[in-house]
Amino acid sequence: MSKEVCIRVENVSKSFGKKQVIQDVTFEIYKGEIFGMLGPSGAGKTTIVKMMAGIDEASKGTIFVFDTKMPHLQMMKRIGFMAQSDALYNDLTALENLQFFAMIYGLKGSKQKKRIEEVAELVNLTNDLKKPVHAYSGGMKRRLSLAVALLHNPDLLILDEPTVGIDPVLRQAIWEELRRIQEKGTTIVVTTHVMDEAEKCQRLAMIRDGRLIAVGSPEDLKKETHSQTLEEAFLYFGGARA
Repeated sequence: MSKEVCIRVENVSKSFGKKQVIQDVTFEIYKGEIFGMLGPSGAGKTTIVKMMAGIDEASKGTIFVFDTKMPHLQMMKRIGFMAQSDALYNDLTALENLQFFAMIYGLKGSKQKKRIEEVAELVNLTNDLKKPVHAYSGGMKRRLSLAVALLHNPDLLILDEPTVGIDPVLRQAIWEELRRIQEKGTTIVVTTHVMDEAEKCQRLAMIRDGRLIAVGSPEDLKKETHSQTLEEAFLYFGGARA
């Protein structure tokens, strides 16, 4: 795996009003790796990835993506972002949603048609493309959101809790596809609070109460704390640094 840095998070803090939600976080993500951000709900994972994607801005510190300071409009075109809440048009069909976002990404004609077919097959929605999104289940909306994020073959894919509400069989298929995407050179950042998903990442940042408590591969984090599981390691780092 290349050690070329894709993302640098340098002394980043974020406040909303008087409430500080991210506290002096620093870490790096290497190009071409699957990097996980592990922590409970409310830990600050979503806030950090939104700043990486250029959707939000740090109150202090700096985030660089491909050596470009974020937020940066042109750099955002190289990023695929899947939010926790599905940013879809409920009155349109799934196909119309995909066509709309494909146009934003500059995909037209036969190239657009081919790419929509590819991402729809990936997330197992081929037979449901003509249904309006308001008729979709929560899991189907998550799958459609993932398809939208993948449409333009981004260099950086940021997925915020991508498999919430998705059945185990499809979740496994999505992870297999993420590995294939990563093997082609795409950097993937995934937030999760699920330990078995965290195990699938090559490296992890453990986040608790807006603070970075550990960074490393799942195996190294367990070895360092003499833990059998990532959950034990997380509790160790959280308790040791509190």
